[in-house]
Amino acid sequence: MSAGSASIAPEFDTARLDAFLRGALPGRASGAMTLERISGGQSNPTFFLSYAEAGTRLVLRKKPPGPLLPSAHAVDREYRILKALAGSAVPVPPVVLLHGQDDVVGTPFYLMERLDGRVFHDTALPGVAPDDRAAMYFAMAETLAALHGFDWQAAGLSDYGKPGNYYARQIARWSRQWRETKTQDIPAVDRVFAWLGEHLDETPETTIVHGDFRLGNLMFSPTEPRVIAVLDWELSTLGHPLSDAAFSCLPWHSTPQMYAGIVGLDRAALGIPTQAEYLDRYCKAAGRSDGPGRFHLAFSLLRFAVILDGIAARAKVGNAAAENAIVVGEMAESFALRAEAVIEGGD
Repeated sequence: MSAGSASIAPEFDTARLDAFLRGALPGRASGAMTLERISGGQSNPTFFLSYAEAGTRLVLRKKPPGPLLPSAHAVDREYRILKALAGSAVPVPPVVLLHGQDDVVGTPFYLMERLDGRVFHDTALPGVAPDDRAAMYFAMAETLAALHGFDWQAAGLSDYGKPGNYYARQIARWSRQWRETKTQDIPAVDRVFAWLGEHLDETPETTIVHGDFRLGNLMFSPTEPRVIAVLDWELSTLGHPLSDAAFSCLPWHSTPQMYAGIVGLDRAALGIPTQAEYLDRYCKAAGRSDGPGRFHLAFSLLRFAVILDGIAARAKVGNAAAENAIVVGEMAESFALRAEAVIEGGD
């Protein structure tokens, strides 16, 4: 991964982890263990873990320390979906083990194989040729279509969420989180929640949804515009496919200062397709006649506003996974205002 590393010491006893792995991974945990925190994430703390002598290169994902919302940061669900998707048309890192107790690193954790590839937080894809930028965006669309075409029932995931009424449940969930954890008053959030409740999408479609499907959660081949892994599955569930499709459109609704969007850039010169072109590729690959509309886009923007404010809330109690969490939390109002602009028909 090309997601930077941080020098912050782990909040757990690395010797205890080393001892556990030597028993759990015979033959793969010999020699000195090295552990390196991956910076840039706002969710589950993530580390590169390796035993050079054995040629072992892994990634460790754990829950954050401290008090959390009951359903938040469920690394066991991440492990389950990654294991279910292995070998499918959806590329994911191979998982190695899940440890569901707190006795080793203070929280449950899992291990997956470390892949070599490129991860871009900046959706302008710096350093990439224009033709490859277009191909990477279209690869994102096709990967999302593959996810929504995955047979979750045959994979034994019928209990991975609740089929139906997805948006009603999501609006209830995120509005409750806003009321309970908000760090600031943002009138636009309340106005958009009210509008969404009056324009609810109640179509009964159900697929696996990633919940955070965006360019920054994809790993591309080191040399080709090809997705080799979809990362960060902590919000995945059974849900409405257009929720993922709409959320993946956030770059077209945010500026470079707003979580590295592309509004205001010369997208044609960069080779980045329009939102309509991107969604057309998704719909064709998914066999759909329609993509997300105002409701779906406004919901995705608003949900992201609530997520960003939640990062600020975690930062106040020391549980955020990134050093810039408070700054990121301040973007919440910008995304709420963008949601209003979508409702009103603006850019």
